[in-house]
Amino acid sequence: MAVVIAFLANIAVAIAKTAAALITGSASLVAEALHSWADAGNEVFLLIAERAGRRQRDRAHPLGFGRDVYFWSLFAAFGLFTIGAVLSIVTGVRELFAPEEATDYLIGYIVLGVAALLEGGSLVQSLRQVRRETSRLSTAPVEYVLNGSNSTLRAIVFEDIAALIGLAIAALALALHEVTGIAAFDGVGSILIGVLLAVVAVLLIQRNHRFLVGMTPPDSVRQEVLRQVQLHVAISRITFLHLEFVGPGRLLLIAAVDLVDDEAESVVAVRLRQVSDDLEREEHIAIAALTLALPDEPSLEVATTPPRSP
Repeated sequence: MAVVIAFLANIAVAIAKTAAALITGSASLVAEALHSWADAGNEVFLLIAERAGRRQRDRAHPLGFGRDVYFWSLFAAFGLFTIGAVLSIVTGVRELFAPEEATDYLIGYIVLGVAALLEGGSLVQSLRQVRRETSRLSTAPVEYVLNGSNSTLRAIVFEDIAALIGLAIAALALALHEVTGIAAFDGVGSILIGVLLAVVAVLLIQRNHRFLVGMTPPDSVRQEVLRQVQLHVAISRITFLHLEFVGPGRLLLIAAVDLVDDEAESVVAVRLRQVSDDLEREEHIAIAALTLALPDEPSLEVATTPPRSP
């Protein structure tokens, strides 16, 4: 839902900014228009990401399609860098070397104000979703946005925050241009907006790369999963545990365990499969693969820290 709201808001804002940029001739407004068009295009990739990541696993994809979310989110971040950041910087540099006088400043201020309201509304909606998720997962909102496995929500929050900062930069640049008559302020504003978008894009690219290559969850999540596995009535101890994100909030679990009773090999195989099935019913466990622990392997113990989920 947050992606759809952000997409509609960005389309409306992009059209308004483009019209204002054409009327005023402001380089900062051109940069802001490019920013909004880049954001709108990114939301298309994020919508594709959410749809692709919900597909059920099949024989060809035994771990499911959750990492498709990070693949398409990576495209969105790259689009923000190329269209938003690079073109904004190029526009600003061109304005420095070939300045153009801006006109109709009032139109620019009005458009920036309306854009701030729309972007602010989108950010509020995104933060509400963050609060819902963090209250359910018992984790800090900032930690969830920065390092959580929900890449689409992270992208929307980052883009909305960058949009509001960019609007403030554009308004200041436009005001300085109007007061001083120096067009260079507009060019510098456009460059600063481009640098801001580049920083956000690189951060999003880096986060998506981590999950694409196989991100392990933080220790708090590991401890919570370890606790859940140890609580199973058929498991006496765990000697090995590997966790890896295979999608937003979805984990691959591989563990070596001791079962409660010593039984025949055929019976043990059945019981291991039953325990695996039980663990996969947990909300955040996509795949659970269990093997028997060796007798001399040390047991893993749950740390005495507050539990968290991915």
